[in-house]
Amino acid sequence: MLMTGIIAGVLLVFAAAAAGLTGLILAQPLLGPIVKAASVLYMLWLAWSIATAPPLSEAASGHAPSFWDGMFLGVGNPKAYTTMAALSSGFMLAAAPLAYALLKGSILLAVMIVVDLAWLIAWSALARTMRNPSWSRAINIAFAVALLASVAAGFL
Repeated sequence: MLMTGIIAGVLLVFAAAAAGLTGLILAQPLLGPIVKAASVLYMLWLAWSIATAPPLSEAASGHAPSFWDGMFLGVGNPKAYTTMAALSSGFMLAAAPLAYALLKGSILLAVMIVVDLAWLIAWSALARTMRNPSWSRAINIAFAVALLASVAAGFL
């Protein structure tokens, strides 16, 4: 259910971006740099959080994540806004903008399903390793560095 909620939330973000949210932000000369700086600060905080996260515990805690937990993650994810803004700010077929947006949304949905399933499979394979404190720290640091590298690549 969590994955379904995340996908639904990201599709809502895409719909908002495709409906003009990106244009509103880009039309404000001061807002663009502020959003970019906030995004970079969030990515730095996220990389730090990943790098310093504790190893998984053996005992499960809390409740199983729900659809609404996933929806919150999808809608509340600044990376989703950045990505969807880039996806929706490219060229548009003037003759059929709605059909073009639906096509982009359908492709996005297919890609998210494949990528999210791949992450679930990969994470299931890594779960045992992530319970080992040494390996957990090394993997978390590698993920944090990869995140920072992807942010840096966006500025090149």
